Amino acid sequence: TGIMLNKPVLVESLIVFIIVLFVHAVVWDRYSWCAVALAIQAFYAQFKWDRLLQLGGAVFQFRTAANSGLLPASMVIPLLGITMKERCKSAGIVYFERFGIVVASTGMLVALFLSVIAVGITKPVPTNTCILTGVAGSIIIYTMKHSLTVSEVIEVLEVLLIFVYLSMILLYLLPRCFTPGEALLVLGGISFVLNQLIKRSLNVIEGRGDPIDFFLLVAVVGVVLLGLFFTVLFIFMDSGTWISSMFFHMMTAVLGLGVIMPWLYRLIQRNPLFWLLQFLFQTQTRVYLLVYWTFLAASACGIVFYQNAKRSSESKKHQASTITRKYFHFIVVATYVPGLIYDRQLLYVAAVLCLAVFIFLEYIRYFRIKPFGQTLRHLLSLFLDERDSGPLILTHIYLLLGMSLPVWLFPRSCAPKGTLSGAGALVPYSGVLAVGVGDTIASVFGSTMGEIKWPGTKKTFEGTMTAIFAQIIAVALILIFDSSVNLNSSYAWILASVSLVSLLEAYTTQIDNLLLPLYLQIMFMA
Repeated sequence: TGIMLNKPVLVESLIVFIIVLFVHAVVWDRYSWCAVALAIQAFYAQFKWDRLLQLGGAVFQFRTAANSGLLPASMVIPLLGITMKERCKSAGIVYFERFGIVVASTGMLVALFLSVIAVGITKPVPTNTCILTGVAGSIIIYTMKHSLTVSEVIEVLEVLLIFVYLSMILLYLLPRCFTPGEALLVLGGISFVLNQLIKRSLNVIEGRGDPIDFFLLVAVVGVVLLGLFFTVLFIFMDSGTWISSMFFHMMTAVLGLGVIMPWLYRLIQRNPLFWLLQFLFQTQTRVYLLVYWTFLAASACGIVFYQNAKRSSESKKHQASTITRKYFHFIVVATYVPGLIYDRQLLYVAAVLCLAVFIFLEYIRYFRIKPFGQTLRHLLSLFLDERDSGPLILTHIYLLLGMSLPVWLFPRSCAPKGTLSGAGALVPYSGVLAVGVGDTIASVFGSTMGEIKWPGTKKTFEGTMTAIFAQIIAVALILIFDSSVNLNSSYAWILASVSLVSLLEAYTTQIDNLLLPLYLQIMFMA
């Protein structure tokens, strides 16, 4: 199986290398050299880790049936930082240019840290990989020493520290939920957000910063802290009883009203609830969008109930088909596209609220909190796929994240009047294109008409080709309907980006909902 497993991994690595080299060709400075060094190093460490996962020698229990995904994951944060730095440099905004450099450095250090762990627990110790890791590490640390200020170095180290602690806690509490690569992306992101929030809370300046950004930071951190709190608590209590459930709801209210609300109040200097209500109903467009989204949410719930009713009538072990699961992708596209065209800020806030609700419902399901925990468990078990092998069901949260991250990470401050020209104008649409259109069409066509398989995978050639074609049609439609998008003849680059990311979809075993939008966004921003 070693040879069979390695072929798709080699192709996946090759695609990631091509993307890294593309970015390097466009940017071409010492950071992009660091990224190239990191990519070579991660490529070597990945094979060591795959061997550990096969032999069962890894320290934590990771998601089975997938390779470690170290290379694709470790390149995401550094490349995002590098492309963001370039965009803000050309816009002449120094604060965000520095911020891009900090993001890139942090991403590289966290990835290096993970590789060192992988190499450290491999027996016998792999000398070549160790030397490579040392060289790559030296290049990165040397570059950072010569380009970061003291306060920036401290910030990078803070994120690294938070990451180390979070990964120790969460990988122990949630076995088989992540591959090493996914853990790097998810935990790296959470650590970064937590550090940003602490930093901004300590120095609040009147009128600095957008309330929307604070909203995202506080929501993510609040939800994660809530989860950690209850996990520790329910080690000592049985979570399925009515007493525990009442305690759960009370503590959620206490933490929400007693910690999260005052914290937001301090950051945005206004009552968060009044601000939110005023924000949501500010214009008529927003009211129309909210009504439309409510209708879509109701129809999504309808699909879940209908499929479950069908299951109980058939009464045997019935799993939802791939095509049924892709209904949700269509609903999500129908949700995001009007939001992107008419009111991006509203979409930003709605996505944050939605993420908080999803994660909260997942807690209720996971801890079996009465009165809805058991029902949720039963309803959602129908839509599981092989990627939800751990105790948490994460695929729907990943879908939401994949669609929202390009909207959240869009460098608004560095885009004059909120638009980037060229391929950059498509950045907020990366999630819609990669996951909503590409991935959906690929799996629907691939599973119904696909004949020719890509070597070493279950994905088909036809699926990938239709996906690329569908994404190009989608870009054309975006051009027609969204007047703010102006591509200035960067069509070849867009075609290359879409093709590379679609190929990556065919070969990767990581959660594509999370990985593909980020790679498409990196390519568009470069």
